[in-house]
Amino acid sequence: MNWRKLLFPFSGLYWLGSSLRNVFYNIGFLKQTQFDLPIINVGNLSVGGTGKSPHVLYLIELLKNNYKVCTLSRGYGRKSRGFKFANYESKVYDIGDEPMQFFRRFKNKIIVTVCENRVTGTQKIIRDFYPDLIILDDAYQHRSIKAGFNILLTDYQFPYSKDYLLPAGNLRESRAGAKRADVIIVTKCPENLTEKNVQQLRESLRVKPKQELFFSKIEYATKLIGLHDEIPMSNWLNYNAVVVTGIANAQNFVAFCEEKFRAVLHLEFPDHHNFSNTEIEYIRKRYQNTEGERILLTTEKDYMRLMEEESLKNDMYYLPISVTLNDEKKFNELIIDYVRENQKRS
Repeated sequence: MNWRKLLFPFSGLYWLGSSLRNVFYNIGFLKQTQFDLPIINVGNLSVGGTGKSPHVLYLIELLKNNYKVCTLSRGYGRKSRGFKFANYESKVYDIGDEPMQFFRRFKNKIIVTVCENRVTGTQKIIRDFYPDLIILDDAYQHRSIKAGFNILLTDYQFPYSKDYLLPAGNLRESRAGAKRADVIIVTKCPENLTEKNVQQLRESLRVKPKQELFFSKIEYATKLIGLHDEIPMSNWLNYNAVVVTGIANAQNFVAFCEEKFRAVLHLEFPDHHNFSNTEIEYIRKRYQNTEGERILLTTEKDYMRLMEEESLKNDMYYLPISVTLNDEKKFNELIIDYVRENQKRS
């Protein structure tokens, strides 16, 4: 028996609170602030693990050459507070791992910012940076800001239609919240997704006529990236890999590594984990005690938190990932049309 089912009575209380909050926003009792520029919101109903970061990276890649793009995140795991923007002096503890990932991937081709209050953050962005559009990272429940285009992500293995509210399940708000989405993306889909699977998911998720449904899958890079060099996939089978993860759901990443390396030792930590000195020493010893040709491997997001650790940085590599969608042409057109039609009028 899943012990979390014992918490259903508390989920009822959570449902009452979150539902009243949404009703108050819907009727205007709680204020929503709307801004005169395109705002794309990428989020989910669950507490994490749906793959928001690679989908934000996809949007940045799509838009960065033609528009001045700004991202706004909360900055989970950072030790600072208030509004911050990324630059070459920024540390992961200043802005958080995901914003650091965005900045390291695109450098000054985009503006990367963090702020707990998304309205305050957006006001500062508009005042100081004059962007063409803002991408909100993980702000689906931040209803104080009214985004013009909402993208809702849900995991193929754990769709919100089969989940429950906290604390019995992992949903931050009820399934009814999916109605606010313009686009729903089922993430981490298998290669052999059939039309029957697609139809079953469409029915299970209760996709509305006004909503578009897409399916994405993870694409792993063919090389590992380290501080000093890169290792092509053709060499991976030579290595015993010590895999360090601090993400919400490492299952797919670890399964991929188990296919590609001779052997895998998985060291798992919580999402957005700030590693202590004791944990860093533990990782280093487990790596040093691994026999044969060995490699210390992590995700790109985790690398942001580990890359400055003196005892690890020379041995550590990360594996970049990206996403592909089942109908990229249609999805790209939806995004570009929204941005074009909602450009700020001077």
